Amino acid sequence: MFSTYRSVKLFLSVSALALLGTSWVTMQVSETDKNPLADNSKIDKLKLLPGFKAEHLYSPSENGQGSWVSMTFDDKGRMIASDQYGGLYRLKIPAVGSGLTKPAVERLTVGNDTLGMGYAQGLLYAFNSLYVMVNNRSNPRFPKASGLYRLQDTNGDEQYDKITLIRELKGEGEHGPHSVVLSPDKKSLYVVAGNHTDVPQMDAYRLPSNWQEDNLFPLIKDPRGHANDRMAPGGWVAKIDPEGKRWELIGAGFRNEFDVAFNENGDMFTYDSDMEWDFGTPWYRPTRICHVTSGAEFGWRTGNSKWLPGNPDNLPPLLNIGQGSPTNVFYGANAKFPQKYRQSLYAFDWSFGIIYSIHLKPKGATYEGEREEFISGSPLPLTDGAIGPDGAMYFLTGGRRLESDLYRVYYTGSESTSTAPIAANSTPEHKLRTSLEQYHGEPNPAALAAAWPNLSHPDRFVRYAARIAVEHQPVDQWQAKALAETNPQRATQAIVALARQGKADAKSGAINTLLKINYAQLPESQQFDVLRAFELIFLRMGAPEAADKSKIIAYLNPHYPAKTALLNRGLSKVLIYLEAPGVVSKTLALMDKKQEPGMEALDLTPSTASSDLILRNPQYGLDIAKMLEKVPPLQQTYYAVMLSRQETGWTPELRTKYFTWFGNAFKYQGGRSYVGFIDRARKLALAHVPKDQFEKYNKLSGSDLLTTSGNDLAMGYAPKGPGRRWQLDDAVAAVGNDLSGRNFEQGKKIYGAILCSRCHSIQGSGGDVGPDLTQLGTRFSNKDILDAIIHPNKAVSDQYASTIYYLKNGQSVVGRQLSEDKTSYTISQNPFATDQTRKILKKDVTSTKFSSESIMLPGLINALNPEELKDLMAYLKAGGNPDNEVYKTNGGATKGK
Repeated sequence: MFSTYRSVKLFLSVSALALLGTSWVTMQVSETDKNPLADNSKIDKLKLLPGFKAEHLYSPSENGQGSWVSMTFDDKGRMIASDQYGGLYRLKIPAVGSGLTKPAVERLTVGNDTLGMGYAQGLLYAFNSLYVMVNNRSNPRFPKASGLYRLQDTNGDEQYDKITLIRELKGEGEHGPHSVVLSPDKKSLYVVAGNHTDVPQMDAYRLPSNWQEDNLFPLIKDPRGHANDRMAPGGWVAKIDPEGKRWELIGAGFRNEFDVAFNENGDMFTYDSDMEWDFGTPWYRPTRICHVTSGAEFGWRTGNSKWLPGNPDNLPPLLNIGQGSPTNVFYGANAKFPQKYRQSLYAFDWSFGIIYSIHLKPKGATYEGEREEFISGSPLPLTDGAIGPDGAMYFLTGGRRLESDLYRVYYTGSESTSTAPIAANSTPEHKLRTSLEQYHGEPNPAALAAAWPNLSHPDRFVRYAARIAVEHQPVDQWQAKALAETNPQRATQAIVALARQGKADAKSGAINTLLKINYAQLPESQQFDVLRAFELIFLRMGAPEAADKSKIIAYLNPHYPAKTALLNRGLSKVLIYLEAPGVVSKTLALMDKKQEPGMEALDLTPSTASSDLILRNPQYGLDIAKMLEKVPPLQQTYYAVMLSRQETGWTPELRTKYFTWFGNAFKYQGGRSYVGFIDRARKLALAHVPKDQFEKYNKLSGSDLLTTSGNDLAMGYAPKGPGRRWQLDDAVAAVGNDLSGRNFEQGKKIYGAILCSRCHSIQGSGGDVGPDLTQLGTRFSNKDILDAIIHPNKAVSDQYASTIYYLKNGQSVVGRQLSEDKTSYTISQNPFATDQTRKILKKDVTSTKFSSESIMLPGLINALNPEELKDLMAYLKAGGNPDNEVYKTNGGATKGK
């Protein structure tokens, strides 16, 4: 549901003991006094824009009602919400300014049971019914499977007695079925599902249903197994009638879009997720805001096969956000907010606790977006939200059984909050695009005349709509027209359509149509489109015949390498596939470059700086911190993986240079799957090495650096486990009172394995992000130390706390302040690279406050078994000294076995 941090993080964070991001005295005082920086108010942790006020209304988790993840308002203005793993609740919320602070909450009875319905990740009240999107694998407690259900009150008793299953959906979990949303005209519904939900049989398809993986890049599925059985088209959005009798696929190609929202023009938007395990790889795509037009495809594919935004057969994002875990989106049209915020899309990030206000400005047939941090907090695991009938914003936090809260935000400033309808404002390109979208469906005799000229329209979204319209018409009506087309851009788009919809017997004709285009005279984007058209021909129609292959090589090879990263990706992909002469040496020469010009044209740059996220949520931010400490060379990695399929053209010198690159690549740091991806590419390349040279290149490429699985570096000790979710009392009992005779070397390895040394010094060695631990054992009991490890947020000393800087532009920055002068603050945002600093001008700062979040993760010891925990505690109690009394057994220190 909320991105994919499903795995237990064993390397987990900034050191076992930012713990001890506490001063030594504070560990022995009362909980209230422990952390003078901690703010006990749920409101005070929120960062709000000027003029806005927040209220904390309710805490479901404090009332034993689970963790709420979805909400809607019924026709009487009451909120209905669902526990992620429980039932439905209805709330009567007191009016703003009424003086009342708590809603009246009731557990809904559905049918004859209080758990007759629940486990909902989407709720919608419409058509005198409550629509419930259940996300669940049938179990004894709640036997209903994933799917869309309709609840009705047929006897007027204010409870739902009729349950209708509209359609069961195959898929569950965090990437399963998500939301159900009312259409702008209030006549139909939209259903939203993530990439672990099968596309059910549809009655109509705006996106043609013959989707494929469509990537010549050598397929490497996620080395840790995520989504390895999930193929095209990924997450999807469908339109249905209120009874669910007719289903129409609108768009697909998402990873895990959670929700959709519509603006005043009736345009649909979503916030799609990233794959954080892919950090540091060239196929990583940030979380992004997408404008979901008719027939839209956004190119998610499993493993390393995700498409570039520049591919003409998919659409680009409206705005890249950055790392995070998208959940809810909604539009502010009905809010009692100033006009700017009524015309905003609100996008929720669960991981880093940010509600973004996306200000949309028409741009051709689509929009450009500018993000603003509307609300943020740490921690603030945002799940769902809506504009209520009173014009206030309501939002929930929780999910994954976390502490759950309901908030309300409203405007108290001086600007007008008129709720008059917002007038639609569409451009000529927007009107043209929507007119073409009427041909996305059944064949229409008027379609080709309307669409064909627009295959060369300057606006990309218009071109896309035109091509989809063409693809919906019988191929025999337009194949000859495509092969005879002489306009370069129309010809390219027509061949993309023909490759996707035509038969293999048109392959040579399609190739020769492209070869007639003067490639050198095209702008970069059109050159890339030509390269993609060739790729699609090879993928859909088959490898070119020998004569055509030679022609294509002669046509493209003189242009490789190109001057920009985008074209070099496209050219290397096609020319390596064709085994063009000199392609190995040319590509290896490109791998010598640290950075290629034109990386921005890849459209993969986030608008939120990755370093700004690290200290907002250490549980997720420290993966980013590790990568930013030594960022892998993205473009080099792309070429290295592409060359792994190359069989010919190698000399001993070229092979040595190539496989040496792999050995060096393991020195960089990426997401959890980075090492595994590099190793899988390495092994694909080794398959082309002569058998008698295999061991030489295997070792040269870093085989000795890896664990048996190839997913991790073999760097000393790894916790043996089995781990557990250690609670304080259990940990104290496991450690006991006698640590004598424990293994010093084992304790030292464990201390390093869970990254304590990255932040803490002991015996003069280690980091300085947290306090020195050498004297730890002389001051604190086992229970004190374990409590600080398991609950690091209980006490965060101002000496080691992060500071939140609120800026005039509405953003906020989190970092550890190192120094300040008359004009600026100098901060460090990455605990793994404290030498990387940033200056913040004081004139840009409106206020500051200490963060109550420790840099350290809670529960760092969860990877350890009881014996490992004892060895760690002995090492800490001894302050890293092998001659400490802890290690004395029968007069001698136990340093080894």
